[in-house]
Amino acid sequence: MIFKKITLFLCALGFSLPVFANLKVFACEPEWAALVNTLGAPHVSVTQATTALQDPHQIEARPSLTAQARRADLIVCTGAELESGWLPMIQAKANNPKILSGQPGYFMAADYVKLLDVPTSLDRIHGDVHASGNPHIQLDPRNYLPIAKALSARLSQLDPKHANAYEANYQHFKQDWEKALISWQQQAKQLQAMPIVVYHHSWIYLNDWLGLKQVSTLEPKPGIPPSASHLSNLYAQIQDQKIKAIICSPYESQNAAKWLSQKTNIPVIVLPFTVGGSKDASDLKALFDVTLAQLSMATAHDHG
Repeated sequence: MIFKKITLFLCALGFSLPVFANLKVFACEPEWAALVNTLGAPHVSVTQATTALQDPHQIEARPSLTAQARRADLIVCTGAELESGWLPMIQAKANNPKILSGQPGYFMAADYVKLLDVPTSLDRIHGDVHASGNPHIQLDPRNYLPIAKALSARLSQLDPKHANAYEANYQHFKQDWEKALISWQQQAKQLQAMPIVVYHHSWIYLNDWLGLKQVSTLEPKPGIPPSASHLSNLYAQIQDQKIKAIICSPYESQNAAKWLSQKTNIPVIVLPFTVGGSKDASDLKALFDVTLAQLSMATAHDHG
């Protein structure tokens, strides 16, 4: 009873007790929130800034996000300009030097993998392209191994008291993930060279991993909504391509995809894109289990 009264008194004065002194992490996207929780439990408290139903390019820098960033010891985001439209604003308003670029509390996952689709020139005529390369690195499960290694080291750097726990979590994740990769590779053999159409040019890492053949995009250029003329040209273009699926993410409009599907009888597949993108994609492993299962179903049907 006495301890409880002392605790309440200290809390009333704004003191934090050691049992609550978790490393506070601001994760920009669901996949990084999931990875931090896997590597950091039980010594991290993770705030997830976006959901799978939101376009990570276009997030409102809400005051609630700024307040969370102000309290953070570490931000974990994709980088490669994916969050350039909102994260710098949050960092500026948060006035938290720990999470600024160059500080230990600033972690961009894209810094630890090879980026694909790096433009040779930048011009708005090409649409919304990223100078550093395509940022949607979360769709290749192979990328998680180097990112997890670097992130585990960063957690240990910021919280050396629990470094052994972070290292143990990383080793467990690595062993488990490497086994899953072998299993996924076996499942993916049937997907090699499968022709697909996608809404946005955001599946390049999935294509690279699985060997999918991306024939075209519903967007005429990155970030430019599908136009009637572009869809008509696309319809003519894919007549003899034996396309197996039209791929969309949960946050993209499906109107254009459904129009093309009705014209061609090619199914629209909404892949999870990240953790939480479907009911069953509840964690990182499930994200790829669900993705492979949905793509495999598309190979089983002849859509003419």
